[in-house]
Amino acid sequence: MSTVQKVLLAASCIFFAATIYSFFNFEVYLIILFFLLHSLCLILFSYRTYSDMKSDIRSMETYHQDIGMEIAGKNREVDTLKATLNDREEDLNRLNVEMEDLQAKLDASEEMVRQLETENEEYKEKDKQNKEHAETIADVGALLPPALGNEEGRETVNIIDVAQTAKEELIGDAMAVNMNINISSATDTLLVKADPNRLIVLFRNIIDNSIKYMKKAGSLVITISTIGDDIFIVLKDTGEGLPEEETKHIFELNFQGSNRISGNGLGLAQAKAIVEYYGGTIYARSTQGKGMGIYIQLPA
Repeated sequence: MSTVQKVLLAASCIFFAATIYSFFNFEVYLIILFFLLHSLCLILFSYRTYSDMKSDIRSMETYHQDIGMEIAGKNREVDTLKATLNDREEDLNRLNVEMEDLQAKLDASEEMVRQLETENEEYKEKDKQNKEHAETIADVGALLPPALGNEEGRETVNIIDVAQTAKEELIGDAMAVNMNINISSATDTLLVKADPNRLIVLFRNIIDNSIKYMKKAGSLVITISTIGDDIFIVLKDTGEGLPEEETKHIFELNFQGSNRISGNGLGLAQAKAIVEYYGGTIYARSTQGKGMGIYIQLPA
């Protein structure tokens, strides 16, 4: 309530009291005057109250309008922020997609690098094998004894006769160490395409190796047989033999085992070169104290 309203209300009360008092003490015209003044003060009070109320209503409407405009502004800011957030989310999703694409490309590149590294290692291994194969071929060629027959060193030979010839050449050395040499075959004729001189060297080197390492009375049995289109030769002696680990290396050039004696380690390496030249295979099995076995396969 404003000061004017308070004054008008107080004056109205005073004039009302004066009107009541005039009923008992004054003339009629004073009663009417005081009543008119009382009524005027009430009317002015009511008018001022109404004016203030309208002003308050207008202020309230203005306030509501201001609040509405503020809310609308905030809503626009919120909408703008939401649009910005949506744009950021779209950018983030696009970046995630691009990152996934880049990661996929990176994984593919890494896989390609691994494949290239694997291929490179395979190429290196093949190149190494090719070099080793070339060196092996060169070594085989260097170790091969000269052929007495045609230039290719291939003619039809009875391998049993060749084994007999090698035995006869070394029979004296075998007898000197009390070693018997026996040749066993189910037939007198087994033909092979090879040079006779090289086959004699093959048998001679293996028989001579058994004689050197016999060190006691014993025997060497040479078994020659066929399985399918292949000829199999087993030369088994009853000498001291070698440990299994050393047996793996007896065909290596210049190798000498723990039972080494005089020699240059060439004999069995040359035997291997001859067998492999004619497309065959050769390997050894031995148990120390139980002799040595040489196993040969040759195409018939």
